[in-house]
Amino acid sequence: MGRTLTYPKRSANTVNRYKHRATYDLGAIHSIINSTQVLHVSFNPGPEDPFPAIIPMIGQMGSFDYPSADINEPLDCYLHGYVSSRIMNLARESQGQGLPICVAASKVDGLILSLTPNSHSYNYRSAILHGYAHVVTDEAEKLYAMELITNSVLPNRWDHSRVPPDRTEMSSTVILKVRVVDGSGKIRDGGVSDEKKDYSNEEVTNRVWTGVVPVWETFGAPIPSSDNKVAVVPDYITGFVASKNDQNQGYAQDAVGITLPKEEQH
Repeated sequence: MGRTLTYPKRSANTVNRYKHRATYDLGAIHSIINSTQVLHVSFNPGPEDPFPAIIPMIGQMGSFDYPSADINEPLDCYLHGYVSSRIMNLARESQGQGLPICVAASKVDGLILSLTPNSHSYNYRSAILHGYAHVVTDEAEKLYAMELITNSVLPNRWDHSRVPPDRTEMSSTVILKVRVVDGSGKIRDGGVSDEKKDYSNEEVTNRVWTGVVPVWETFGAPIPSSDNKVAVVPDYITGFVASKNDQNQGYAQDAVGITLPKEEQH
């Protein structure tokens, strides 16, 4: 059995609150990043602006040098953006290692409804990465990253679209490659956790419903565009929707830690 690779603990990524929920495992952190549709990327816009900048971006973990690398191995984070965006300009102008950035991802898996407001919570998965970003200039690596990110939206979509991109599309699209230096994740699962003093208060326990409302992301039935000429939705799309919905629902229900009766699972 192989060893588990972890990110180093530094002051910026060490989890201090609820340490038992923390993970530094590459596989767990990369999986959260890769399963989150929108990543939030923060950076310092410069001395003229006192506020940190945070923008939503599409991204994915991968390795151009070692494309067969597993999710549990060291990977770079590729981010997709527009040629003239501020973060891209700053990355081009950055010296040395690149533009320092933070990538954050979070997913909610359940609403924890407790006896008291203070004990309410979520079941959730979250991850952060710290690293240095630079613009990808090698065309082969850029195409690799564009395919990687396109297929993260929906598997196999790259091969089922007009590819490769033309010159205009290539010049207007910029890919940031983030060399990750550290990361951490935090995962909360389970059920309700209340104070012992509240469990013994019958007035409260007889009045307040407690439990978990599972939360999962649902993909709807595909709707054709007005210009679509393909009569039947391809199997790779319908199959993804069905399997992803089952996977998301299963994770949210399993995170509660209670096996539901079969009639309550839908």
